[in-house]
Amino acid sequence: MTAERDDGGRDWSRRGVMAGLIGAPVLLVAACEDGGSGGGGGAAAGGAGGAPGTSVVRITVSPADGTANAPFDTPVTVGAADGTLTSVRVTDSAGHPVAGRLAPDARSWTSTDPLTSATRYTVAVLAVDRNKQQAAANTAFTTVAPAHSFVGYFTPEHGATVGVGMPVSITFNTPITDRKAVEQAITVRAVPDVEVVGYWYSSTRLDFRPEQYWAPGSRVTLRLRLKDVEGAPGCFGIQEKDVAFTVGRSQTSLADLQAGTLTVTTDGKVSAVYKVIGGAPDHRTWAGRMVISEQYQQTKMDSTTVGLGNEYAIPDVPHAQRLTTSGTFVHGNYWSPAAAFGTADTSHGCVALRDVKGAGDPTTDAARFFASSVIGDVVEVVNSGERTVDPANGLSDWNIPWPTWQAGSAL
Repeated sequence: MTAERDDGGRDWSRRGVMAGLIGAPVLLVAACEDGGSGGGGGAAAGGAGGAPGTSVVRITVSPADGTANAPFDTPVTVGAADGTLTSVRVTDSAGHPVAGRLAPDARSWTSTDPLTSATRYTVAVLAVDRNKQQAAANTAFTTVAPAHSFVGYFTPEHGATVGVGMPVSITFNTPITDRKAVEQAITVRAVPDVEVVGYWYSSTRLDFRPEQYWAPGSRVTLRLRLKDVEGAPGCFGIQEKDVAFTVGRSQTSLADLQAGTLTVTTDGKVSAVYKVIGGAPDHRTWAGRMVISEQYQQTKMDSTTVGLGNEYAIPDVPHAQRLTTSGTFVHGNYWSPAAAFGTADTSHGCVALRDVKGAGDPTTDAARFFASSVIGDVVEVVNSGERTVDPANGLSDWNIPWPTWQAGSAL
């Protein structure tokens, strides 16, 4: 119940306040009326002797007036001894009201909205005694900042346009023990509407996706409401953020390493077929559905970074697109003979397309595939001779069946 202002925010219509208090329990959001005595904290506000014109009601507020490190996980409470409450208003520093509930006897009020950390609140209270004499109290306090906090690093970025296979992936900087509380504070919504479910890979990674690929043109919003959520004992979230991205056209690619081809399908039609080189017998390419997560016009590839010793070090691999965290790419190759593409599997696990040194020729297969791709496109590898990629290796979420994915939610 919000009472009416009648003089720019200081005076509140008592008629509106009294009318709103008929019946209980009642949610109160109200402010102070001029003419009442001030008070705060555990101290009472109001008269004590019952003299004419003096109220005997005693108002108490917790946290006490001037408290600098009030707990933010404890509600605000207001009491009225020898009287009843007629108006309670609690607001944060931005003027947002905090809802609360009035006790059936109108002698106490307790906030029902959660408080936020490191925030200043003001409390304005009106009450009357049995003789209808009015008392008022005005207090303020500040909630404590958490000693330990956590954040979630997310992909994709705000404003991105991505492929239909792009999941929402969140990595936390500290292990989460209360997965349910954290997952409840995160929502992913799409237009057109589709069911989106979270899956915990570990205590530090939570991904979201629908059952099937996103519909082309979908507008997706990630809402992080982690501020003051206790993700682990004594460790609270600090994020209040919305992230919006758009799903572009539909493009998926099938790398058949037995046939030596990469077939690209765009918006339901085959748009290109390229000859490729797959992984050699001792370095088979992972099978399964993988998602492009990074794109580089040129990049250095060094076998020592993926645990393969000194087998190769190429400073200028052209048109490289990452498929797994462990180092699987689809990329250009200028060092193998043209006859090897489509007929030989000689790579260390990557899928290679014909290219030129320097990445300067836009007509090569690798350049054309790179230009047609975006982060979030799916590349599926079949007939590689290798087992299916670990879904946690990169953004390979689509290798998990939907019932298993649903079971991985904390909700």
